[in-house]
Amino acid sequence: MSLAWKEMKKNKIRFLILGSIVFLISLLTFIISGLANGLSQDNAALIKDLPNGQFYMNEDADETYNLSRIDSNLQEKWLNGQEDAAALSIQMGFLNDKNEKQQSVAFVTSTESKWFENVKPGEVVLDRSMEDKGIKAGDVLTNNQFSDEFVVKGFVDQKKFSHAPVAFINIENYKEMYRVDEMQLIYVPGQDKAQEADGLQSFSKKQFLETIPSYSAEQMSLNMIVWFLVIISGMLFAIFFYMMNVQKIGLYGILKAIGLKTSALFKMMWTQMIFITGIALVLSAALSQGFNMIAPDGMPFTLTLETTGMLSMVFLIIGFIGATLSGIQVKKIEPLQAIQQGEV
Repeated sequence: MSLAWKEMKKNKIRFLILGSIVFLISLLTFIISGLANGLSQDNAALIKDLPNGQFYMNEDADETYNLSRIDSNLQEKWLNGQEDAAALSIQMGFLNDKNEKQQSVAFVTSTESKWFENVKPGEVVLDRSMEDKGIKAGDVLTNNQFSDEFVVKGFVDQKKFSHAPVAFINIENYKEMYRVDEMQLIYVPGQDKAQEADGLQSFSKKQFLETIPSYSAEQMSLNMIVWFLVIISGMLFAIFFYMMNVQKIGLYGILKAIGLKTSALFKMMWTQMIFITGIALVLSAALSQGFNMIAPDGMPFTLTLETTGMLSMVFLIIGFIGATLSGIQVKKIEPLQAIQQGEV
């Protein structure tokens, strides 16, 4: 411990540069992870906030929810046989506000359920983000496919689908607008294992999310960037300690010659890695959490303490592996040969 500390004091600039690079990479990783989580919520909060369960759609729909049609008799059988089950439909569309300006929304309707808003004919419940567009409770909205008008009944928090605010409407109004009689999906909360059903295909919540257009591609791209940054940080540690070790071959030879064990040299590197990474992660985590609190409302940014902690642990593990791999050459050092080759 004291040997590691003395070396860091002697080579302050080198270790400060390494710490700064780790700080910047980890901060960038936290920010991108927050954006990935925020976009995930913005894309599918309606589904993500539901309890784990099973979604069922018509097997002929080719895993595309808006092509699915559930037979009404089959729907009735499932709703009567499964506790808290609900049939629902989702369709992208728009509403005209009082200024005749179109507002993109995701229309959602369902059978009576505690997991979805139940609204009366002619009413609509909107995601709260619509308030930012000047829409208030009591406003009258229209849709070109609907013969009547919608009255805004109220607002709900964090209900988005495919990056659009959700608009909960009555089943009868939905059927008139989209000229359909069948619902698209059956949702059974709390069901861990799918039940066999003729003509229906089952999806867990995670699997259903991946059927949403753009969701999986968007998340895969952002998560790939996050993990590339984590891997780069590990390579950075390996390269840094490798170069340091090359410069200190003579010193390590002398230390081995006077009886210092190889394990002690490894402990020195691990101590330095933990100290540098720990400080860098504390600073980057604090800044990213601060940004999480002050991020503009319109920015899809969500960074939980759990995610921050998980990524911090990954950084420490990767740093440990990188430092250890770079130290393999230390184990192979022969004292006499190292003293002849190196300079103290």
